[in-house]
Amino acid sequence: MCVSWPSPCPFPLFLSFGPATWHEAAHWEEPWKPQSTCSCGGPHAFHLQLEVAVVTTERAKHFYSSQDIPVTLYSDADEWEMWKCRSDPVLHIDLRRWADLLLVAPLDANTLGKVASGICDNLLTCIIRAWDRSKPLIFCPAMNTAMWEHPITAQQVDQLKAFGYVEIPCVAKKLVCGDKGLGAMAEVGTIVDKVKEVLFQHSGFQQS
Repeated sequence: MCVSWPSPCPFPLFLSFGPATWHEAAHWEEPWKPQSTCSCGGPHAFHLQLEVAVVTTERAKHFYSSQDIPVTLYSDADEWEMWKCRSDPVLHIDLRRWADLLLVAPLDANTLGKVASGICDNLLTCIIRAWDRSKPLIFCPAMNTAMWEHPITAQQVDQLKAFGYVEIPCVAKKLVCGDKGLGAMAEVGTIVDKVKEVLFQHSGFQQS
């Protein structure tokens, strides 16, 4: 998920939820006006309205119907359709500039390996490669237990953390393949709480 907070309170955010690697971009609008998208508790409770867009990988399309995504949806084709000549906009750079936070959830073993190695062969990995590291990037690993326990996985996760990215660790449960063990993406509630925490840290405000 990618979120953007316009002036006078600039702060963007990128979110990604689901059984495949797809990304939601959210833009905060009028953050102090009571809205219903993102709730913050305490004596000074308020709601934040988010504008959301999704960046999908081609393989992720297997897991959902585009008709079920009620926000702007970007894919690799949009990158190339927008850019025809030198002066045309470059989508992954535009999205990188627009967003204030990038959430990759789930981050599968394939994309993890790409990001750790600097490979950028689709819209998503191009956004990540061009990402401004002064802005938060949160990733949520998800893969089969055997893949998670492979020695290279820990190396790659450590590499992402060395870049300054924030990990929300995977959890143990029954996986889609039927195996039981570590490798499932963190619960959505856990992810949302972490996103809120990071947003408030980087916006200079504290949650109640």
